[in-house]
Amino acid sequence: MSFPLLTATAAVPAIGAIVTAAVPAARRTAAKWIALAFSLATLALAVTALVRFEPGGDRYQLTESHAWISDFGVRYELGVDGIGVSLLALTALLIPFVILAGWHDADPVETKSSRWRPTQGFFALILMVEAMVILSFEATDVFLFYILFEAMLIPVYFLIGGFGDRAHAGGDEAGATQRSYAAVKFLLYNLAGGLIMLAAVIGLFVSAGTFSLTEIAEARANGTLDMSTGMERWLFLGFFVAFAIKAPLWPVHTWLPNAMGEATAPVAVLITAVVDKVGTFAMLRFCLQLFPEASTWATPVVLVLALISIVYGALLAVGQRDIKRLIAYASISHFGFIIMGIFAMTSQGQSGATLYMINHGISTAALLLVAGFLISRRGSRLISDYGGVQKVAPVLAGTFLIGGLATLSLPGLAPFVSEFLVLVGTFSVYPVIGIIATVGIVLAALYVLVLYQRTMTGPVNESVRGMPDLKLRELAVVTPLIALLLFLGVYPKPLTDIVNPAVEHTMSDVQKSDPKPEVEAAP
Repeated sequence: MSFPLLTATAAVPAIGAIVTAAVPAARRTAAKWIALAFSLATLALAVTALVRFEPGGDRYQLTESHAWISDFGVRYELGVDGIGVSLLALTALLIPFVILAGWHDADPVETKSSRWRPTQGFFALILMVEAMVILSFEATDVFLFYILFEAMLIPVYFLIGGFGDRAHAGGDEAGATQRSYAAVKFLLYNLAGGLIMLAAVIGLFVSAGTFSLTEIAEARANGTLDMSTGMERWLFLGFFVAFAIKAPLWPVHTWLPNAMGEATAPVAVLITAVVDKVGTFAMLRFCLQLFPEASTWATPVVLVLALISIVYGALLAVGQRDIKRLIAYASISHFGFIIMGIFAMTSQGQSGATLYMINHGISTAALLLVAGFLISRRGSRLISDYGGVQKVAPVLAGTFLIGGLATLSLPGLAPFVSEFLVLVGTFSVYPVIGIIATVGIVLAALYVLVLYQRTMTGPVNESVRGMPDLKLRELAVVTPLIALLLFLGVYPKPLTDIVNPAVEHTMSDVQKSDPKPEVEAAP
């Protein structure tokens, strides 16, 4: 039997979570190093999976299949295509930076309302989220995916509610109340979507007689799948609503600004750069592959919702006074671009959407983590409490600027390639939607540059005078992310080579092809 590489990539952080949680309370520093070591071991396994993956080979590779709940036809089935293995690598890459950035976020601090939970729990929960997210990118059994889709909510809930941001203008008690509200709102929204999806999962089994993604795809290709058009559309809606909440997509997006605002910056990165990608990934893997006719049927409505998300999120970002909530609304706008690229049903759009998932994860991580370093120094999330930071902490200001420029998709940085492909892929079939979506680009430039101007330039605010610049640990977090943004902005070919074959399979699932360019005949 070959080595179960995909299982190992999820098992290592899960074991790491257990070991970290078991460290005695007095050994907080040891728990941090143990968590970091397990995250780096996971990254090594993810890189191995990426290297062993053959872009021109079978659709699903490194597969594993074992009986699990035989009476219900549930199997432990894993496999990755180019999209899954890329997102697996992204997750494994970001977690060590999340751990390093949050090195002191869970140190015990006495407050008027409560005592912060043990440090060990904070890092154990991060590793547990990593394990579940990685396994969800690998699962090819629908029921197994559903279990992971729901289970990951629990550790994220505790990370928001139990280890939230201490920088709150209303004081400790108001901060605790807001953290609890954000955590409960996150949980209720996603649980509601999960319950709808559960009904659809059961309906899928009744119609197909199996939970296996590959078996259902084969049955559809052979014409032996007994599923009426009406049933397929209802099942699609059940899956899509759950994924739209997780992504999130307007109008089921309102939990994200609260969650990101009240979470610490590293946990906010975990939510928007890692966990939320499960929703958009699942649209590609499950909605389009399981329900191709229904996906085509729903495309006009989904594109309109995505367009609203793009413009609405960007407009609200312009008006924010809270740094992290501004980045949260910017992410809602970016997720609109991703979903628009997926449902444009063109190879450029879907390749761009996949690259956007990866590049958004890197750029948002860079911007959010630097913002977290800034907030931890001043103790405030309000933009008005800053000014002139570039004069007292020029390296911090410079890295913040690069993260912001990546967020607005400046040419030469990684997100530009993604956004350009999404717009080209959309414009070729839906020109009006493509044109309106460009408003999001203009607004992105506005909210990023205004944020930088108000926080980093101008007279030095007395509250930031003497602010220390980035330290060695913080530079170790930010520098590799900026290097990746530059490298993938100039040379995205390594990613496109992996992603494009998977996109071709998805296009084949929905029986779509790229429109041929209309060229006038030469006289």
